[in-house]
Amino acid sequence: MRRLKNRVDGLAVLAGGVLSLGLIACTQGKSHAATPAVAAKERAAAVGKGVGAVEDSSSASGFGMTRAAESAGAAPKINAARAMQYTKEVTAFGARPIGSANHKKLEDYIVSHLKGDDVDFDAFTADTVEGKFPVRNIIAKFPGTKDGIIVIAGHYDTNYPLRNTAYVGANDGGSSTAILLEIANQLRGKKREGYSVWLLWTDAEEAVRKWSETDSLYGTRHLAERWQKDGTAKKIRAFLLADMIGDADLNIDRDGNSTPWLEDLVYEAATKLGYQSHFFERSTAVEDDHLPFMKIGVPCADIIDLDYGYGNVFHHSPQDTLDKLSPKSLQIVGDVILQTVWMVDSR
Repeated sequence: MRRLKNRVDGLAVLAGGVLSLGLIACTQGKSHAATPAVAAKERAAAVGKGVGAVEDSSSASGFGMTRAAESAGAAPKINAARAMQYTKEVTAFGARPIGSANHKKLEDYIVSHLKGDDVDFDAFTADTVEGKFPVRNIIAKFPGTKDGIIVIAGHYDTNYPLRNTAYVGANDGGSSTAILLEIANQLRGKKREGYSVWLLWTDAEEAVRKWSETDSLYGTRHLAERWQKDGTAKKIRAFLLADMIGDADLNIDRDGNSTPWLEDLVYEAATKLGYQSHFFERSTAVEDDHLPFMKIGVPCADIIDLDYGYGNVFHHSPQDTLDKLSPKSLQIVGDVILQTVWMVDSR
């Protein structure tokens, strides 16, 4: 999917060096250390630039939280058992690359769980190096009382080059599909005293031959262009992306290609819930579905764990199976995402 050039983590820093990896992963670019102290410095820099004007001096010092974190109420908690069941049902379809029968079955499965919701589709034909494929982004809209939108996204397609193997993408594609279905359960039928929340199942995230700027992110590149043209992009207050978030050994990376203040808010949400030990031990720069939106000025945070098995061995491999995942990881990420939404509401 993407390439990880350099990664910095606490162990490498303690050893007095920088850990440089040439792994085929989901990222590309150079990274920086992502300790809470570094995050605090970034918050202070943001305040100095006027970006984080709602933040107070205690947050910039690293010993407190932003006013958004302090004033936000408690967000609902997801049902982790149900999220895991969704993951099992999604994975049971087998490989789900674009253009396949299993992909169409999964589309229908997602839509069947959104009956009664306000659902929109961004459907088009992608012209790729492997031919033309139908692509369909699925958007479920939950209205709020504030003027603005928070998007929570995750891709539902699986790796195309591995389509004829035993690959099922339990974590990469399965967990992101499932967490959005469960978040929909927490939003459905409830009045939101905040921004509208749009759940976005992105399609054709994976490369069909080899990851590049033109062979990847087909769905979000198309949707970002559409939303920029029709004015939707200007209304988006935050774009939260979930990818590969089911790993039983959960360690969410800090992404250098995301918006710093929003990454900080994710960490504060994790801290508020007592889950901070699962976040930002490592830092890298990720090429993922948020990039097309970053390029048009939408604040984004990619919530992703790119150390899937020792040396990332399970990623894009037939070993990406359900036994590597944990309901607890889905609980942590789902709860942190919702808490972040509540905190964005309070900014």
